[in-house]
Amino acid sequence: MTLSTLHPETAVARYIIGAGEPFMTEIKAGQTLRLLDLEGNQAVDTLFYSAADPSERYDVQRTLRRQGRVYLSTGSVLYSNLGRPLLTIVDDTCGRHDTLGGACSQESNTVRYALDKRHMHSCRDNFLHACQHDGRLGKQDISPNINFFMNVPVTAEGGLTFEDGISAPGKYVELRAEMDVIVLISNCPQLNNPCNGYNPTPAEVLIWD
Repeated sequence: MTLSTLHPETAVARYIIGAGEPFMTEIKAGQTLRLLDLEGNQAVDTLFYSAADPSERYDVQRTLRRQGRVYLSTGSVLYSNLGRPLLTIVDDTCGRHDTLGGACSQESNTVRYALDKRHMHSCRDNFLHACQHDGRLGKQDISPNINFFMNVPVTAEGGLTFEDGISAPGKYVELRAEMDVIVLISNCPQLNNPCNGYNPTPAEVLIWD
């Protein structure tokens, strides 16, 4: 885990993402993005795209293959589907971030939990809602995402489990943009597993030049 030298009062932009809500912004090459878990144990599902051409986007397979490990932390480079660096994690007080659990959706809520969970608020719905308001992205652009602060251990049998978060109030991850990047976030609304402690809470986004 590594601590940042950046101070919130010098940020050029600050946003609070409400519990369970979507968010989209753009950061320029060289800027630093901080995702802050305000109250602890809150998953922040995130996707990244090249602002110049959103068909170039975060690629989980290339990212994991090049770093040789499943989880992300300080020093991890997030690669695009064209093999170019999108962002680099430069500081991280949480320790690790999930790349495999994916985003909750109507379909996964139904399969994992119960038929009556189908219409519960989901991360995929959040992504699509934000895309509709922006206009540059659509349904075809929603791909496997990063779950910042989320704890998804890999079992001895090779499966995945959703466990209590390893984050805490005030934990954060900082990423330096290697190109102009669109940031698409769902501050996860999931109520059926412990990824949010069964109680979704707000998160904060800060940006520095």
